[in-house]
Amino acid sequence: MATDTLLLELGCEELPPAALDALSDAFAEGIKSGLEAAEVPFGRVRALASPRRLAVVVTELAASQPDREIERRGPALAAAFKDGAPTKAAEGFARSCGVAVDQLIELETPKGTWLGFRERQAGERVSALLPGILNKALDALPVPKYMRWGDTRTEFSRPVHWLVALYGREVVAAEALGLSASRTTYGHRFHAPDALQLAHADDYVAALENAFVLVDREQRRERIREQVLAEAEVNEATAVIDEDLLGEVSGLVEWPVALTGSFDARFLDVPAECLVSSMQGHQKYFHLLDEHGRLKPLFITVANIESRDPAQVIAGNEKVIRPRLADAVFFFDADRKRTLASRRAELGSMVFQHRLGTLADKARRSEAVAAFIAERIGGEPAHAKRATQLAKCDLVTEMVQEFAELQGVMGRYYAAEDGEASEVAVALEEQYLPRFASDSIPQTATGKALALADRLDTLTGIFGIGQRPTGAKDPFALRRASIAVINILVAGELDLDLRELLTLAAEQHADLPGADTVVDDVLTYMLDRFRAWGQDAGISAEMYLAVRKRPVTKPLDFARRLYAVKAFAQRDEAAALAAANKRVSNILAKQDHDGSTGVNAELLSEPAEKALLEALGNRRESVAPLLAEDRYTDTLDALATLREPVDRFFDQVMVMADDDAVRRNRLALLASLQALFLEVADIAELPQ
Repeated sequence: MATDTLLLELGCEELPPAALDALSDAFAEGIKSGLEAAEVPFGRVRALASPRRLAVVVTELAASQPDREIERRGPALAAAFKDGAPTKAAEGFARSCGVAVDQLIELETPKGTWLGFRERQAGERVSALLPGILNKALDALPVPKYMRWGDTRTEFSRPVHWLVALYGREVVAAEALGLSASRTTYGHRFHAPDALQLAHADDYVAALENAFVLVDREQRRERIREQVLAEAEVNEATAVIDEDLLGEVSGLVEWPVALTGSFDARFLDVPAECLVSSMQGHQKYFHLLDEHGRLKPLFITVANIESRDPAQVIAGNEKVIRPRLADAVFFFDADRKRTLASRRAELGSMVFQHRLGTLADKARRSEAVAAFIAERIGGEPAHAKRATQLAKCDLVTEMVQEFAELQGVMGRYYAAEDGEASEVAVALEEQYLPRFASDSIPQTATGKALALADRLDTLTGIFGIGQRPTGAKDPFALRRASIAVINILVAGELDLDLRELLTLAAEQHADLPGADTVVDDVLTYMLDRFRAWGQDAGISAEMYLAVRKRPVTKPLDFARRLYAVKAFAQRDEAAALAAANKRVSNILAKQDHDGSTGVNAELLSEPAEKALLEALGNRRESVAPLLAEDRYTDTLDALATLREPVDRFFDQVMVMADDDAVRRNRLALLASLQALFLEVADIAELPQ
C-alpha cells in the first residue's frame, strides 16, 4: 500500500506559552485518534509547535483505508422463501443491498441460517477523511480562553492566519477556522517574514529551521539549555535552570539567543529569593550563582532574535529589570518596618473558609494540635505554639502579596529579623513542605508539628462541613494534604496515631456539622491515600489491600507493614502461603467460625495436623519479640517456613470431619494460622 508523510500546520499569532505544550500534544493526539478511528495505517505521529504555530507530522501514512469485506445479515432463511419463491422480506433485503435475490448468500450461525450479503468495500482515500479529522481535533483542543477577531464568528486561542495540509506533495483540500489549506507557511516574524512554499511535507522542519524557526519543541528547549549553560560558563557561574521556566521560555521564542545582563550589586542586600522571583516571574530570566552558591548580580535572558547589536538588547533588558528589583527592595524595606507578630490582627479579616472562619481562627485551632505533636516528637511546645501564631502572618506582607510563591520564605526572613527563635523562623518556611510527593519534609520538630497541625485542621474542617473532595474537584487540595501528612509521619519516622491526631484536631472546631463521623471519615480517606503513596515504591494494589485489612492507624506502622509484605511477595513461598490463607479464609467464612484459635491437642489424630500445631507454636514463640519491635519483614520471613507443614496439612487432613468436635478443633487450628499472619497483614490478598 502506498504511503507518504502528512503535514498539518495551523499558523497563528503568539500562543500563551504556558499552554503551548498542552495544545500541541492534544492536537497530535486528536489527529492520531482520528486516523486510528478511521483505521488508516500510519507510522509515527510527531507533535511540533512554536509560539506562532501548532503542527503535526505523520510519517508512513497510507493513501487510503484498507479495503474491507462488508457482511450484512437479512431475514432468516425460513422467512426468506416460501414454496421456493422469495418473500417480500427477501426481495426488500436484496433491494437494500443493490442486488438481485439470487446474488444473496446463506449465512450459517449458531442460531440458524440467514439470508446474507457480502461485498468488498474499497477504503476511502485519506485526503477525503482528513478534513473531518482535522476539524474534530481542533474542536477538542484544551484552549484556556477563546477570543474572536475581525468581523468573523471564528473563535480560537489567538487569531489564526494560515493553514497547511500536505500529504506528500499534494495539498489536501481542507478548511478549518475560516482558512483554506495550502502549502504556504511562514518563518520567523523578523528574520524570514516572507511566505515559504513547501514542496513536500518532509521538507517542513528543515525549511523552517532555514527560516529561523526551531519547530521541534524538544530541540528548541535543549538549544536554550545549552546556550544558558554556555553563557554561565563564560561568566564563571552556575546557571539555575528551573524546568518550568525553561518550558515557558521555550514557548516564547522561535529562534532562541541567550544573552547575559547584569544589575546593581546593591540589590543583593534583599533576600535572594525575592530577586529570583522577580527575575523568573516577571522577566523570565535565568539567575546565576557563584562558587559558594550565592546569587550573582547577573541574569540570562533568551531573546527571540539574532540581533546585529546584542549590546542594545542586553541594555534594554537591564533597563527593564532595574525597576522590578527596585520594587523588591521597596517591598522588603516596607515590610520590615513592622514585626511579623504585629500583623496577626490582620488575619482576622482574611477568610479561610466562610463556614470555618478566618486565618486567625485557623491559627487558634492549630495551636493546641501543634503543641501536642511537638511534645510527642521531642520538640518544644512553646516554639510550636509561637510558630502557629505567626504561620500565616507573611500572607499580609507587601512582598508575599506581590510574589505569592514566597509565602513561608518571607515569614522565615522576617521572623529571624524580629528576633524570634531560630526554630520558629525556620518552621514558618517548613510548614509548606512537602509541596509534592517526592519533596523533602520539614527537618525541625517545630516545622513538622506546624506542617501536620495545619493540614489536619484543614482536613477535619473541610470534611466536617461536608465538602470532601470528589473525583473532579478538590479545591482545598485535600489529597495532597493527606499524602503530605503521610510523608512527614513516615519519612520523619514519627510513631504517631492518626486517629488520635484527627480527634484532637476535630475537637478544636466549634459546632462542626459532621463532628460525629469526621474522624472516621478523614481517617479512612487518608489511609486510602496509601495506595497512591506506595506506587512509586512498587507497592501493588494487592499489597496495599493486605495491610489495609488490618486496623492500623499509625502511618509509620502502616508503611513498615507495606514494605514487609512487598519483600515477602518476592519469596518463593509467597504464592503458596497466600493461596493457603485464602483457602483458610474461605473455609472459616463458609463455616461461620467464631474466630476461636484455641486448639485441643488431644483431639488431633493426624500427623500432619499435629505437625502444623507444633510449627505454629514454634513460630509464634519466635516471632513474638520481632512483632514487639515492629520487625515485620523478619516476622514474615520466619512465617514463610510454614509453607511445608501447611501444604502437608491440606494434602493429608480432612478439615470438615464428621465429628463436630474434631471439625471445630481443625477450624480453630486454621484460625490460629490465619491469626499469626494477620499480626502483619492479610496475605490472602496477594496473587496466588
